Amino acid sequence: MTKIHPLLDREKQIKAKQYEKEKRVIGLFGLILSFFILLAFYYSGLSAWLAQLFPRKHVLWVILVYVLVFQVVLAFAGFPVSFYSGYLHEHKWKFSNQTLKSWLWEQMKSFCVGLCVFSLLLGLLFWLWAFYPQGWWWMAGLVMAAVSVIFATLFPVVIFPLFNKYTPIEEKELTDSLEKTLEKGGLKSSGFFMEDMSRQTKKENAFLAGLGRTRRVILGDNLLKNMSFAETESIIAHEVGHYRHKHFWKQITAGTVQQLAVFFLLNILMGKYFLSFLESPRANLVLFPIFVLMFGGISGLLFNPLSNWLSRHFERQADWYALAAIPNPEAFSTALAGLADRNLSNAYPVWWVKLLFYSHPPIGERLLIADQWKRGGKRSS
Repeated sequence: MTKIHPLLDREKQIKAKQYEKEKRVIGLFGLILSFFILLAFYYSGLSAWLAQLFPRKHVLWVILVYVLVFQVVLAFAGFPVSFYSGYLHEHKWKFSNQTLKSWLWEQMKSFCVGLCVFSLLLGLLFWLWAFYPQGWWWMAGLVMAAVSVIFATLFPVVIFPLFNKYTPIEEKELTDSLEKTLEKGGLKSSGFFMEDMSRQTKKENAFLAGLGRTRRVILGDNLLKNMSFAETESIIAHEVGHYRHKHFWKQITAGTVQQLAVFFLLNILMGKYFLSFLESPRANLVLFPIFVLMFGGISGLLFNPLSNWLSRHFERQADWYALAAIPNPEAFSTALAGLADRNLSNAYPVWWVKLLFYSHPPIGERLLIADQWKRGGKRSS
């Protein structure tokens, strides 16, 4: 790292590179472990055995038992990696504020929520396989788009409160400032809430969540503690920029196209190499681990780099909007630099890491965008 932005702390950025490298290694190990777990689930015969349970009962009961066992096996087999990544490693870098008991409790809640969501999605998929075997792939893509909208609407009021407490922000000077920022973008919020992130981590975050009447501004208590009003305003202005550019609906459209392509390829590959695919619900259950492997491989290898590129493009647009909307563009730069240093976000990743993993432009690039804006330079895409 020969040259960094003057607002960034060099020592913190050296640590950020090491922190990111360790997270990537842990993540890669987790992917490899998941790969072998799924193969073992299928080739051990466990998948076939579960699919043949209760031969005289409705297949729905078999699916429910299968989902439960599938999720439990994945959770227990992957627990060592999850424990090291989410608890030990975060404590090593002095980010985590959780006790072992509180961390385990949150893992249990996550498992239960994931089990409910997974059961719902798998039930929809099996319904499509049973009643529309020829056109399931394009119907599944459209269903996933509808589900994404429903989840985006409900999560802030149904799921988020299961993990954190959301307290209305009473600092009038701040809420008035944020209200003006939203109004300038033609946006209204159902409220401004502080999230007790400090129960779990020292990291900081702020975002707009929800759609319509469930839309709300959420600020982490760590962020409120460490940022000025002007810096907080710049972060929310960035989020408003996503609304102004209709990024949510563009992402839904792009995601739908991606899902259609993934399901189309899956339909071809599964039908070619596994002749029992779509023969019956039980046959599909047997093949489900292979379906998950192929789904992950196609999505991750073929489409994630493209999805990340599109997301980085949208983030740049939101940055430009924020810089134009706020009265103090310098606050945008100091907010980003502060987040990078305190969260240990690598501001200058190598190109392939950015290509494969970064849904946001690296903060080093975003700081250059801000400098370009302050100099009155030409906007870049």
